[in-house]
Amino acid sequence: MKSNLRFAVVGNGFWANYQIAAWKEVAGVDLVAVHDSVKSKAENIAHKFGVARVYEHVEDLLKKERLDFIDIITGVDTHAPLAEMGARHGISVVCQKPMAPKLHVAQQMVENFERLKIPLYIHENWRWQTPIRKLKEMLDNTSIGKIFKARVTFCSSFPVFENQPHLAELEEFILTDIGSHILDVCRFLFGEVESLICHIARVNEKIKGEDVANVFMRMKTGMTCYAEMSYASLLEFESFPQTFILVEGERGSIHLMKDYVLHVTTDSGTEIISAQPMEYPWADPKYSVVHSSIVECNRNILGGLTAAAPAETTGKDNLETVRLVHASYTSARTNRLIDMHTF
Repeated sequence: MKSNLRFAVVGNGFWANYQIAAWKEVAGVDLVAVHDSVKSKAENIAHKFGVARVYEHVEDLLKKERLDFIDIITGVDTHAPLAEMGARHGISVVCQKPMAPKLHVAQQMVENFERLKIPLYIHENWRWQTPIRKLKEMLDNTSIGKIFKARVTFCSSFPVFENQPHLAELEEFILTDIGSHILDVCRFLFGEVESLICHIARVNEKIKGEDVANVFMRMKTGMTCYAEMSYASLLEFESFPQTFILVEGERGSIHLMKDYVLHVTTDSGTEIISAQPMEYPWADPKYSVVHSSIVECNRNILGGLTAAAPAETTGKDNLETVRLVHASYTSARTNRLIDMHTF
């Protein structure tokens, strides 16, 4: 009988509460220690989840614990150095998105882990949302024919800065934060990008970065995909954190709409399919579709860690999403089309 994988969580802020709760839904892992540079945060998390040991210094954690992997849940600027520390100790790494603040840093991370033959996974959970997985299944099996265009929408006025105030201080905000998710969903559903053009705006004068981004992509399949993101959209229905997706094919369309309902329309009519996410007692009702996707993302990564099944969101795969984020910023700054073959 195989023993559970032993892991530690590095970083005990807002998202650690849900990441740890999600790991506890997955059989085959034991959380043996937590770390935070603010020791009281680590102590609070350890008390909440019954974790035996607390560390204030990462090196102490890595030297003293026998670990199969670490889960890094910290600010983006710390991802690369913390991941490299884990790699130096021969420990597999799971890291929150975005992988790194700069493209060349993300590229170096992936190269270093590949050279050392140590697994690196990025916790890109958005593609694991129940309605998005259902949409992908339908695209693979439906009769709407060859897809020629799609629109992926994440627009709301949800006060995201209230529970994550550090986001208001980012010089680059929505594309690195929600854009990492949305552009990854575009890749997951429709494949890789051939070229893109992006426009951004800052509507909220109290923040430093952009809170609106529109990315128009030509995919390698020949279809076009429009991704629109906003935290400045005061709409009739506040839909946070739902993602709406409209896909059009030669013989019909699939529309992921409000409250996780998909409308499949062909010349024979419209079929309505519900894709409700799992609800967990620890999940914040405002984030239920997101929090349930963390469980499925963790489960998939565990499959990669144990070699039971390939994991989707490897460092190498997620690097393509990081490239899209930085290509979008380059396009917005220069007001030009970016060829992803040469970017």
